[in-house]
Amino acid sequence: MEVVRPGSHPAQLTTLARRAELAEELGIDVFCVMPFTAEFMKLTPERYAHEILVERLHVADVVVGENFTFGKKAAGNVDLLRQIGERFGFAVDGVTLLAEHAVTFSSTYIRSCVDAGDMAAATEALGRPHRVEGVVVHGDGRGRQLGYPTANVAPPMYAAIPADGVYAAWFTVLGHGVDLGTVTSGERYMAAVSVGTNPTFSGRTRTVEAFVLDREADLYGQHVAVDLVERLRGMEKFDSVDDLIVAMGKDAERARAILAASEDVR
Repeated sequence: MEVVRPGSHPAQLTTLARRAELAEELGIDVFCVMPFTAEFMKLTPERYAHEILVERLHVADVVVGENFTFGKKAAGNVDLLRQIGERFGFAVDGVTLLAEHAVTFSSTYIRSCVDAGDMAAATEALGRPHRVEGVVVHGDGRGRQLGYPTANVAPPMYAAIPADGVYAAWFTVLGHGVDLGTVTSGERYMAAVSVGTNPTFSGRTRTVEAFVLDREADLYGQHVAVDLVERLRGMEKFDSVDDLIVAMGKDAERARAILAASEDVR
């Protein structure tokens, strides 16, 4: 979308690296990414199929969603792809889109769930909790002063961030072989995550802050993932810091109970 109509991009649900991981988990051996450029955009459906699918990939079978479009101005569809396939000797499978309760599980629908903070609906559609990734950066240090040290997660540009509020989530340091004392990369830990501007302290910058339960480690500079399971409450402005601390304690305990239950289900 940045190539077609700059500034009109939708929020990104999944990073490219995460998509590759998910593909690998499904047993896919090769993950090929075609850079979308102004030149690539001008390929007609016929040229796209011949130059990319036939000459470069030598495809035998193409599997796409039934609403798939391709080529210049999205002029190609599944029917046209089948016609081209008959000409060049490859099969085409148009897969019915997944739906439930008369709702199609499209990326647009999932973004609307994330925007509303409805992580249960997003999880149902995705088949996994919605993930926000980012690098842990220095914040104002207020969480530590309150007894709840948080990792301030700076997500990439365009990432799909849920509605302001507090969430139960799984926290993971990405990468391999990173030992941070009480936290090890690749292992997931329970967390309570705050998304918003910290209205009690008249904050203006929207942040994603994760309080990792029962763990304390120097996470600055680490690439981490937050898998959001359930929204605990909306963002609130408390009358006093003491009231906020009490609420944070309740949030942590609720998150612990919810995540323990979700772990039992797994």
